[in-house]
Amino acid sequence: MRKEHIICKIEEGSPAASLGFAVGDELLSINGKEVKDIFDYHFLVEDDGENTMELQKEDGSRQTVRFRGISSQALGLHFANGLMDEYRHCRNNCIFCFIDQMPPGMRKTLYFKDDDARLSFLNGNYITLTNMSYGDIDRVIYYKLAPMNISVHTTDPDLRCQMLRNRFAGDLLDKMQKFYDANITMNGQIVLCRGINDGPQLDRTIRDLEAFFPVFQSLSVVPVGLTKYREGLYPLTPFTKEDACKLLAQIEGWQQRFLERYGRRFVHASDEWYLLAEQELPEDAAYEGYLQLENGVGMLRTLIDSFEAALARSRKSVWKKRSLSIATGMLAAPVLEELCRKFSEKYPKIQVHVHAVKNEFFGELITVAGLLTGRDLAAQLKEKELGEKLLLTDAMLRDGEDVFLDDMTVSSLEKALQVPVEIVKSSGDALVEALLTKQK
Repeated sequence: MRKEHIICKIEEGSPAASLGFAVGDELLSINGKEVKDIFDYHFLVEDDGENTMELQKEDGSRQTVRFRGISSQALGLHFANGLMDEYRHCRNNCIFCFIDQMPPGMRKTLYFKDDDARLSFLNGNYITLTNMSYGDIDRVIYYKLAPMNISVHTTDPDLRCQMLRNRFAGDLLDKMQKFYDANITMNGQIVLCRGINDGPQLDRTIRDLEAFFPVFQSLSVVPVGLTKYREGLYPLTPFTKEDACKLLAQIEGWQQRFLERYGRRFVHASDEWYLLAEQELPEDAAYEGYLQLENGVGMLRTLIDSFEAALARSRKSVWKKRSLSIATGMLAAPVLEELCRKFSEKYPKIQVHVHAVKNEFFGELITVAGLLTGRDLAAQLKEKELGEKLLLTDAMLRDGEDVFLDDMTVSSLEKALQVPVEIVKSSGDALVEALLTKQK
């Protein structure tokens, strides 16, 4: 069945705006070849050559558009379906899946489990490879789509089938071998489950992945997230401080081995482990370019370093006393408290209240700021000292919208708390600027 590739937007002033394209047009082919998805769209267009696009207009008529020397990115077309194809649903039933631990009644998109290689390339999503055929892998290799971000979890075939609850999940290493042979860069992620894929199993996984280094360039280890909605699910238990200390010692041992052999650390622990173990975060150089930032590896280090650098550069005069507040999750609160203490030493007339908010919605084991809801913020901050404004990280909001995870809006939170709410980008520079900017 042919996929419909409908143009939904044409960027103003773009080449497409003057070439005869129109919203509602359907793209049929590029240079005489069928367009299956967004990859074909990007790779069939010859950046330096002549291109022919066949369109079907809304009235059913056909139109041919020709252009030369314009890349697909520069052309200015947007399609109703971002992938120009159906999103691939996850075929697994992982014992640690966060989506299975969400309460009922939330918006439908939050329950969709994607496992699409195209999203790995386009957005950095991590995929298990279980719904990729060897033909799909050949297509990735043909287009040289890299990096591929892979949810590894374990390299033991039997254990991986058990953890993903998918009898076809055991051929991971075979598929990764094809990427390795084709020099397709890979990154990996392990969601660590206590007593299951930790300890000796983690050693085995790292040892197996070493064979793919340096094409497999980085590996992150993150603790499983456990909500209070786990009735009927696989019994998992949270990690303790002692567990975190052991895990960090194990990872640091592997890092030392990799440094001695290859000059890189390869495997990294996410920030949660250091905070749980009550240990200092590694310095900037230890993160080796922050390849695993989206997995929470080094996010707090970048926040600390950029905040302190911005604070050192700042030269603003503050004449009147004022106060403001920051709300965050339990995980980052101690870090932000220390940063704001340093801020107040330099700017003693600005008082900053840092409020750690418990995640009542998902349960107290969920401690990251990005999973806080508007309702928890409203309920727990109602009687707190908030000052002239409340600062919140943009990680709490749906991408591009002023809406929290529970569909409460920023304006609704402002009404509930009777204080202006300022959304701040997740960077130290932005936070320092927000702290120094007086509420209008």
